[in-house]
Amino acid sequence: MSLPYFLGCPSWNEAAWRGSLYSPGLQATEYLARYCSVFNTVEGNTTLYAWPSEQKIERWAALMPDGFRFCAKLPREISQASDLRDVLEMVLSFRSLLAPLGRRVSPFWLQLPATFGPARLAELVQLIDTLDRPLAVEVRHSAFFAKGEEERALNRLLRERGVERICMDTRALFSCQSRDPAVLHAQSKKPRLPVRPAAFSDAPQLRFVGHPELEANDRFLAPWLDKVAAWIESGKRPHVYLHTPDNRLAPDLAMRFHEQLGERLPGLPPLPVTAMQSESQLSLLDIADLTGR
Repeated sequence: MSLPYFLGCPSWNEAAWRGSLYSPGLQATEYLARYCSVFNTVEGNTTLYAWPSEQKIERWAALMPDGFRFCAKLPREISQASDLRDVLEMVLSFRSLLAPLGRRVSPFWLQLPATFGPARLAELVQLIDTLDRPLAVEVRHSAFFAKGEEERALNRLLRERGVERICMDTRALFSCQSRDPAVLHAQSKKPRLPVRPAAFSDAPQLRFVGHPELEANDRFLAPWLDKVAAWIESGKRPHVYLHTPDNRLAPDLAMRFHEQLGERLPGLPPLPVTAMQSESQLSLLDIADLTGR
């Protein structure tokens, strides 16, 4: 699949996608290959919480196409360290572990906690220099959203180093008035911060956390559709990751985004999901025949 941008979800290992993205009989070991046949990137949430084994990395390398992008998050032992300068050897170990994936890991992601403030920017400089690979950074400290000198200092640093500032948009999630446990859990975990549509390199990064009702996201997606289309037309190749509260509908939201982007970019290739959906529908029809429904 050749798209002018990268589109994906927070992960690929979701059993809840059986019957939609994955056919009902698909085994968990087959998820990644099927995911890669539809989307061309994925957030590396799995590496934030646990270091993958060398064997797992080799398996991923065998299944991910050359043009696929795995945005591996630096493990939380690194990103949540009290001083990033104390974990630079760990940064090198993580980089070495993922080496078999080659350019598929581009960029690495550093998801910093709200406790990482302006006084610690010197630590970030050392991590950037140590990693020496394409990097995107997500910040959550309020000073980095205050439009003052502290935010400008962060932006200058990232722009000068060619490091992306991840655009995090949770407005659709927090627009939802629901007592659903999945929504409440997502709202308790995700940051509620101003949106910063930055593009400091040729690969802007967008994380959009959506409303559980797909159509309710449209008004929040519209400005991003314009922005992503403009980035593509200017020669950039942005990354776009779509979330929903429990991510059960994340692929559906990603497909919705792509369909609407096509209205702004005539000639945008469709996602290769038709055959997959037909297989899923046939499987459901077979079940209906067996049950008499």
